[in-house]
Amino acid sequence: MAHWSLTAHLRCRPRAAQHPPIMAEQEHEHEPHEGNGEKQPEPRKDPKKARRTRMIIVAVVAIAVIAGFLWWLDARHFEDTDDAQIDGNITAVSSRVPGTVVAVHVEDNQQVKAGDLLIELDPADLQVALAQARAAVALAQAQLEAEQPAVPITQTSNRATVQSGQDEVANAQADLEAARKDLDQALAHDKFAQQQRQRGQMLLNSHTIPQADYDQRVSAADAAAAAVAAARQRVDQRKARLATAQTRLAEVRANAPRQLTARQAGLSVREANLQLAQAQLKQAELNVSYARVVAPVAGIAGKRSVNVGDRVQPGQELLSLTQTQDLWVTANFRETQIENMKAGQKATAHVDALSRDYDATVESFAGATGSRYSLMPPENASGNYVKVVQRIPVRLRLDKGQPEMERLRPGMSVEPKVRVR
Repeated sequence: MAHWSLTAHLRCRPRAAQHPPIMAEQEHEHEPHEGNGEKQPEPRKDPKKARRTRMIIVAVVAIAVIAGFLWWLDARHFEDTDDAQIDGNITAVSSRVPGTVVAVHVEDNQQVKAGDLLIELDPADLQVALAQARAAVALAQAQLEAEQPAVPITQTSNRATVQSGQDEVANAQADLEAARKDLDQALAHDKFAQQQRQRGQMLLNSHTIPQADYDQRVSAADAAAAAVAAARQRVDQRKARLATAQTRLAEVRANAPRQLTARQAGLSVREANLQLAQAQLKQAELNVSYARVVAPVAGIAGKRSVNVGDRVQPGQELLSLTQTQDLWVTANFRETQIENMKAGQKATAHVDALSRDYDATVESFAGATGSRYSLMPPENASGNYVKVVQRIPVRLRLDKGQPEMERLRPGMSVEPKVRVR
């Protein structure tokens, strides 16, 4: 429209120069009369102004195009998302022993240090258990002390019994040897006596010796034979005694290690009972200390769900501690955005709550997509599968020493931007 007005003005310009009075009269004729209510015609636009306007528009468009092109050149080096938040460790503080709460020393949103006393439980029942454990240790110690001398006593007794058995066997062997010598002598006397009897019989038959001399030789032969029989009996007795001694010695040698092993086993049982009692005593002492619930880490208390008089059980969550000293950013990038993303790349994280940008570094990538970590993962094996772009959680480590980091809290919305090229 502005171009048409300028062209028409240029075309009419020569005629206006040749007939200026006519133009003046025409302009005078078209002037509206005051008070008649007629609309005045729009004044003609200045061609210089129109040209300047057109140049401004062209310049603005050119600048916008150039700016858009430069923005595109710069933006292709970055990947950003608004699906991100500050993350941190939240420790659930729970009781390790049953008991009744007698004091609570922390409130929600209170800053606590590691080791600060948070909650106290009634220690009466735990102290009773501690006294029982101490008594059990004393009893086990006494039983062990009573059992300890039995082992050396058994060792000494076994050695004495074995030695006695060996001596008995040696004596039985000596007696057997003596009996055998006696038997040999008796046999020799019997042989001589029998020979004398035979000679006496011959001499008696030849009437060389009297009957009394023969009878004496017969008596000596009978006595020698009886002595041989007695010697043989003594040898058999000595053999039996030696066998008995040897059997007893073998039994002692076999039973001595077993008796010692049994005594040592009994001593080991007493030692084990003492160790068990000592462990139970240590546990009882720990339970008494657990009646004072302290902060395991430094942080900010929250979600307190316990009050004085409550009965708590082991593992019951009493409150939570948010650790604000070590925070990071969890950014859920689309799977199409992580093609050129890798650990170690620099990033910035804009925190909406503080309206501040923080420097960060890509630290790691999740082992699965966010949907796989959900309570009910999608089942893609169904027939109505629809492809959906998934998101991968990426962990960004915030650089230390930046201002106002103590104001960051897990769950704050973040808009991270990662430089990928």
